[in-house]
Amino acid sequence: GNMVEWCLPQDIDLEGVEFKSMASGSHKIQSDFIYFRKGLCFGLACFANMPVESELERGARMKSVGILSPSYTLLYRYMHFLENQVRHQLEMPGHYSHLEAFYDDKKGVLPDNKGTPTSQQPVHWLPSIHRYMYPEMKITHPAGCMSQFIKFFGEQILVLWKFALLRKRILIFSPPPVGVVCYRVYCCCCLANVSLPGLGGTVPESKPFFYVNVADIEMLETEVSYVACTTEKIFEEKRDLYDVYVDNQNVKTHHEHLQPLLKINNADKEKYRRLNDQRQMLMYSQEVGEDCSSCEEDLFILFFMEQNNRIFQTLMEVSASQDKTLTADHARGMGLDPQGDRSFLMDLLEVYGIDVMLVIDNPCCT
Repeated sequence: GNMVEWCLPQDIDLEGVEFKSMASGSHKIQSDFIYFRKGLCFGLACFANMPVESELERGARMKSVGILSPSYTLLYRYMHFLENQVRHQLEMPGHYSHLEAFYDDKKGVLPDNKGTPTSQQPVHWLPSIHRYMYPEMKITHPAGCMSQFIKFFGEQILVLWKFALLRKRILIFSPPPVGVVCYRVYCCCCLANVSLPGLGGTVPESKPFFYVNVADIEMLETEVSYVACTTEKIFEEKRDLYDVYVDNQNVKTHHEHLQPLLKINNADKEKYRRLNDQRQMLMYSQEVGEDCSSCEEDLFILFFMEQNNRIFQTLMEVSASQDKTLTADHARGMGLDPQGDRSFLMDLLEVYGIDVMLVIDNPCCT
């Protein structure tokens, strides 16, 4: 099996990290990268596979070189270094001086796991859209990641958006390579971003777990909300671990009450058309040289953040009104389909604990 060959600091708890940093099935590919979560930290590892003439190594030498950090938003900066180092480790096993120097240069103070839960800093996984506050957090992955996400899922991103906003447990399956699938986890989490103050204090945090495997089953059993990906098909049979299972472009759920959310309605189609129109406008403005500062990631995150803000702003206004009645006009004003999104709205009110009465009638047959 996999084993940890070397690490710094030497007293850090790395139990299970040898399986998180090398996806199941990686022996079939030449190289990959992988994001994962270990306790309160996030990891990025680069994997490479090199044929060797050695019976002891069964004709192939495979290694991953990775780093752990309290936040994943800056890990991408070290991707190139990790790619070089894993190649170096394959060609010259046992030479760790570059890694030691890197650690000495970058090491910081990690949160103390022995402290009480209240003393621990929360894990802030989603970079703020306010560039003036966090300029270095703007790019967390290669350019074009959001574009690939939209092209890959098409209108299905509106289905994923609803499940993400409802804080469901979303598991994405794909065979290796898993790097691009880790980016789908990130994009999925971006769908549920809300910037209204005072909302969702009691709502579970939607956590990106990135890559998970069978060693993570015990941990996943205790989670009420997450987005993760796996290369292990056996997860599909473990229905108690997830609410939504994504196999390539196929989004499905075994929960009967969530089935209506799988249907694309007219309001979803309209949102998808608007998103594509905005992307076309952005591309055009970049082509004619008017706007080089905006990027597709910003557009994508802002599009869904504004959509989410509009929904919750309306819901909070209605809940503060005298009659607390949510009508079909309210639903249309939020960009939702009064009929097609009825069950989504009811789930939303329950998950976020918003005191509103839904009076959207079912369509009659006349």
